[in-house]
Amino acid sequence: MASLWYFLRSEAAPMEMICVPVERGDFTVSVLTSGELEAKYSENIQGPSRLRQVGVHSAQIAELVPEGTVVKQGDWVATLDRTDISNRILDRETELERLETSFIQTQLDTTMEMRNARNELINLQFNYEEAKISLEQSQYEPPATIRQAEITMEKAERAYDQALHNYELRRQQADARMQEINAQLNQVRRRYSEMLAVMEEFEIFAPREGMVIYRRNWDGTRFGVGSQINAWDNTVATLPDFSVMMSRTYVNEIDISKIKLNQPAEVVVDAFPDKRFTGFVTEVANIGEQRPNQDARVFEVKIQLNETDTIMRPAMTTKNTIVTHVEEDVLYIPIEGIHVSDTITYVFISAGNRPFRQQVITGMRNDNQIIIRQGLEEGDRIYLTVPPDPESIRMNTL
Repeated sequence: MASLWYFLRSEAAPMEMICVPVERGDFTVSVLTSGELEAKYSENIQGPSRLRQVGVHSAQIAELVPEGTVVKQGDWVATLDRTDISNRILDRETELERLETSFIQTQLDTTMEMRNARNELINLQFNYEEAKISLEQSQYEPPATIRQAEITMEKAERAYDQALHNYELRRQQADARMQEINAQLNQVRRRYSEMLAVMEEFEIFAPREGMVIYRRNWDGTRFGVGSQINAWDNTVATLPDFSVMMSRTYVNEIDISKIKLNQPAEVVVDAFPDKRFTGFVTEVANIGEQRPNQDARVFEVKIQLNETDTIMRPAMTTKNTIVTHVEEDVLYIPIEGIHVSDTITYVFISAGNRPFRQQVITGMRNDNQIIIRQGLEEGDRIYLTVPPDPESIRMNTL
C-alpha cells in the first residue's frame, strides 16, 4: 500500500504557476458591441405619395430589383400590385357613368320643365292682353260691365305677374340642380383622373444613380417582394451615399451610462477582420427598447466612421470598441491576479521560492485588467494562479 502511494505521488504532475509582471501605461476602459453598417446619408426610393387621397391605405410590392443592383436615374426599380386601385377605378368608372346619365337626364327634365313654364307664361300674357282689350272696348257699356272687365284684366295681370315670378324661381331651381349634379360629376371625374395618375406611379423608378438597398422593418427583417407600403410610409428602398458610413449598434442598459457623444471608437468589419477603422459616437438613444432574441433592454447607439472603403456595404456586421475612459500612466495587472479575503484585496507576489500575499488598493477595471493604486511597483511579478496552501502564506498589509 505504501509503495502504491509512492508510485502515484511520483507520477502526479506539479501545479504550473503562471506569473506576469505589473505593467505601467495608459489604461483604457471600453464597451464592446456588435453592429451593422449603414450610410449616414441616403435617398429614399418612394412609391405613390397620394395613396390616401385616392382612398388606398396600402399597396403590396409585386416586383423589386435584387438588393445591391446598381441603377441609373430613371431606371425601373419596383412595381406595386394594382389590384386594389384597379377595383377602385372600376367603381369610379361605374359611378362616373351613372352621374353622366343623371346629368343628361336632369338636363332634359330641366329643359322640358322650363319650356312648359315659358309656354304657360306666354299664354298668361295673351290672356292679360285680351282682358286689356276687352276693357278698352267696354268703355261705352254699362258700369257693371266695365267693372267686370276691369276685374278680369286685374286677375289676368296678377296671374301673369305671379307666373313671371314663379318662372324666375323655377329657373334658379333648375340652375341649382344642374350645378349640384355638375359638381358631383366634376368631383368624380377629378377623383377618377387622380386614381389614373396615381396608378401610373405604381411603376417606381430610381430618382438618381446608386445602389439599391432594401429598407429594414422595425424587427430588422428586409423589406422586399410581398411587403406593404402605406400612405404614411411609402418608402420602397434606399439609395445610400457611401461617402460617410455609420455603424448602428445597441448597448446593454448596464453599460449605456458610460456612453457619451464624441467618444472615440474602433470598428472592424466582420467580413474583413484585418481592416480597422476609427470613428466616434454621434447618437445615443434616450429610451431603451426590447430587441428580438434579447432579454435585457438595449439603447441604440450610432458610430460615424472617419474613413471609408470600397469594401463597405450597408448591412455588413461590425465589431465596435467604444472607448469610454482612459487613465494615463497607471499601474495595472490582469483581473485574474486579484483575490479578496474579508475586506482585504490582495495579490500573490513572486519573491524567489517563497511567495507572499500583498494587500493592494485597486481602481477602475475593464474586461481584462484592473488598475493598482497602491501596493505594487512596476516590474513586480504576481501569480495568476493560487499557490498551494494559500492561507499559510504571509500577508503584507498597507
